[in-house]
Amino acid sequence: MLTTLPAARIHHPHDGEPSLRWGVVGPGWIAGEFVRAVHAHSAQRVVAVGSRDLGRARAFADAHGIDRAHGEVEALLADPEVDVVYIATPHSEHAAIGLAAIALGKHVLIEKPITVSAAEARELSAAARAAGVLVMEAMWTRYLPQTSVLRSLLDSGELGDVRSASADHGQRIIRPAEHRMYDPELGGGALLDLGVYPAQFLQMVLGAPTALEVRGTVTATGVDANAAVVSTHADGAVSTLYTSLLERTPTTATIAGTEAFVHLDGPFYNPTSFTVESAAHGAPSVRWQDPTMLRGFAALSYEATALARYAGEGRVESPEHTHEETIAVMEMLETARTQVLAAGVLAPPQDLASAPPARGERAATAGASR
Repeated sequence: MLTTLPAARIHHPHDGEPSLRWGVVGPGWIAGEFVRAVHAHSAQRVVAVGSRDLGRARAFADAHGIDRAHGEVEALLADPEVDVVYIATPHSEHAAIGLAAIALGKHVLIEKPITVSAAEARELSAAARAAGVLVMEAMWTRYLPQTSVLRSLLDSGELGDVRSASADHGQRIIRPAEHRMYDPELGGGALLDLGVYPAQFLQMVLGAPTALEVRGTVTATGVDANAAVVSTHADGAVSTLYTSLLERTPTTATIAGTEAFVHLDGPFYNPTSFTVESAAHGAPSVRWQDPTMLRGFAALSYEATALARYAGEGRVESPEHTHEETIAVMEMLETARTQVLAAGVLAPPQDLASAPPARGERAATAGASR
């Protein structure tokens, strides 16, 4: 019977990792949260920002104490004072900018989803290996203390034979029809923007699916509005994923094994707590709570510290979220999107042009202004 939990691995700053000089491409809301976290809680420093709108780049630089603003993305990538590039543009631009940065010998951290297709993700991985630079998806969840504890539980067999897992991420996102989240050309839709979080969690627990079935609906603009995905994994294990732009969901996650199950409090992809319950009825539960004081977007600093450490070690990928796994997640999302769009079931009409943003949307949709 499980009575104690493994110690968390925490990406503490100033623990031997180099202090890298960062450049930001795409000075939107999530980039601002990232810069604040990095400057407050890591040894990393953002020294430049680039945008096709010089005024926007300068405003961002002034707001965050950044030395240089570039009015061209290419100028930011070529800046000799930049060691690593953080890309926070719309999804459709991730691959092209990432490849350009790699070609100039820069390490790259790319906001989720890393690309809009598995083929683009493979191209980034191959380019990174050829150039000898590190490329990571900014999947901050993988670098949070809670994830290291969950990995230890899975590796130790304390949960028994894990037979199922579930996760959801839905937000009621009302945006103008031309917004990137509703634009198919910009990689819009629920699966890429929100569903990537439960997808990566489920694959961390069970591995890549061997088969999947999807039900969902499509917006009038032609992106997936919501999707329910049931996947089969190795040895017949099953996962369920739900994601949506139409309604807010609990954003919780579970792992069910033959000896115990885990329930992660929502939102599971943020710094959170979880409970481990024994399969034996009446046995006491074990509660895990984050021992650090980093909450909310302050914890974005962990992924920056991790990247610096792995770059300093000469790696081209993160051992906590490998290229192979990142690509597998993109394959799963691509297959699910294809099924939803092919079915063509229309979501309930929404007056996207005139409706105000949903209450709490700004805080709930990390990356909504990228």
